[in-house]
Amino acid sequence: MPVAKAPTSNARVIAHIDMDCFYVQVEQRKQPQLRGLPTAVVQYNEWKGGGLIAVSYEARKHGVKRSMRGDEAKNACPEIQLVQVPVARGKADLSIYRNAGSEVISILARKGRCERASIDEVYLDLTEAAEIMLAESPPKSIEDIDEEAIKSHILGIDEAGNNMKENVIKWLKSSDAEHHDKLLSCGAIIVAELRRQVLIETEFTCSAGIAHNKMLAKLASGLNKPAQQTIVPSAAVKDFLEPWPIKKMKQLGGKLGDSLQNDLGIKTVGELLQFSEQKLQERYGFNTGTWLWNIARGINGEEVIGRILPKSHGSGKTFPGPRALRSIDTVAHWLNQLCEELSERLLLDLEQNKRIANTLTLHVSAFKLSDTDSLKKFPSKSCPLRYGVLKIQEDALRLFNVGLREFMGVNGVKDEKNKNSGWRVTGLSISASKIIAVPQGTCSIRKFFASQQTVFSTSSEGISDDLLHETIPDDPLHETLHLPGKSPFGSFPLKSSTIHGREMKESKSKGTSTILRYLTKSGDSSSQLKRDKRETIQEIFASTASGNSEGGRQISGDKRWSYKVHEIDQNIIEELPPDIQEELRGWMQPLKQAKPHISGKGKGITSYFSLLDPSS
Repeated sequence: MPVAKAPTSNARVIAHIDMDCFYVQVEQRKQPQLRGLPTAVVQYNEWKGGGLIAVSYEARKHGVKRSMRGDEAKNACPEIQLVQVPVARGKADLSIYRNAGSEVISILARKGRCERASIDEVYLDLTEAAEIMLAESPPKSIEDIDEEAIKSHILGIDEAGNNMKENVIKWLKSSDAEHHDKLLSCGAIIVAELRRQVLIETEFTCSAGIAHNKMLAKLASGLNKPAQQTIVPSAAVKDFLEPWPIKKMKQLGGKLGDSLQNDLGIKTVGELLQFSEQKLQERYGFNTGTWLWNIARGINGEEVIGRILPKSHGSGKTFPGPRALRSIDTVAHWLNQLCEELSERLLLDLEQNKRIANTLTLHVSAFKLSDTDSLKKFPSKSCPLRYGVLKIQEDALRLFNVGLREFMGVNGVKDEKNKNSGWRVTGLSISASKIIAVPQGTCSIRKFFASQQTVFSTSSEGISDDLLHETIPDDPLHETLHLPGKSPFGSFPLKSSTIHGREMKESKSKGTSTILRYLTKSGDSSSQLKRDKRETIQEIFASTASGNSEGGRQISGDKRWSYKVHEIDQNIIEELPPDIQEELRGWMQPLKQAKPHISGKGKGITSYFSLLDPSS
């Protein structure tokens, strides 16, 4: 149920930016010959020409609608240009549209707090920018007002006749208006400038709503499209909201809206105004009742969250009608495809934005062939997210099997090779959420391996000096074995040939080599090495003395390695020599003592990084 939030101020300036037929615009920028022609973007689906997901305004004039399929659109408008969404892994690939949306975001975020609501929608809190403009350079004449701002639609102002432009100018530069309306005027000018900049830099047009809260701005942005903006002054809110269908309001499209219509006979926001706050609270509870009373009066305290990056990543595909999946083998195939895409997006987010996701969730649409429990839904399942495409695929399939047993019952799950199972899957969706910034000071063990080719190389010629001297960036992907407070191995300046006087010999096994080669810095002088060692040892003992033992594995006294087990990538471990693999896996067993090193069976990794006495 919605929760009422009191507005922090009555003088906020909030804008909702909505891109015009965004998918079509992206395709028209890629293919300029499509500009001005009736165009639609078609979903990846051969049936009846595919479903339309975006329709240009030229095509809408011919009666083409998004609910149509490609064949229907051609019947309504024979000259329509149908552009298919890019395809990857047997499904629609929306990367080109996400990237284009990011271009727009980067421009809009220059002026205020920016919240990305979807690929083609953005909220902006321009209160601070409007306050600064009002204090330093308020609009006083027509020369101060951008031509695009003069085209604004201002609710409550007579737009009929030839005086529309003059009325807009008068309102925008009015010196005797209320403070909150003056701020809206400044906000409208700022939004007009931003929209013009978006057009110049990206070739995309957008529409906007400017109001004192998110709800009103969102409703206003769709009133006048394309490439226009609408302002909602406080005095116009009541007349603006009264005729709105109750089911068109945000969060009222579902059961709550149905209850208002069926139980109370409310069809418009104006009819909701007839009910007192107490009456609504008695019916729907204190919070929801207050929220309903507020929205009927245009009151909304929802904040613009400073977020220009998505809250989650997801990949999904539907299998309607005869395409429904009917065996675990086919489900596994499509889960693998979806997980590959998800993994790519997670790695890109990590590389570009230094963020990691923590939760993997699987959503499935399915039905049973039998009539019993036909309304029972396939349960959504989640687990901690492990990076690496193979891990994500493995966990996704495990989640599906757990959900399937719950959906069908233990006795209802057939053998995975049996195509006559009693269920059908019509949709799969895998998502990664709880995304946070990478913790500072973490580092991946894989950064010490130049590449897979280098790891399997047995010749020192395969390692470049640039790689050996590379500064290790933050990367939590294949996390960490590290001393408390320090990055793993990063403080050990190692000479290429010896450690503590011991000669290191390369493995004689073909295709393998010692871990030492990937942790060396060639060319270190012995004096520099000793000086670095002394500094490093002091740092190690200082951090160890802090007593932080969480997640650690005791080595001797207060000296310990610490790590995050669930983020260690098994693929990296498998590239290490067998004896080191065995020891690492021993460390990774929670609350169990690592297997002791047995003399004569190879050297453990700690033998290469033994802690020196700080006095030496």
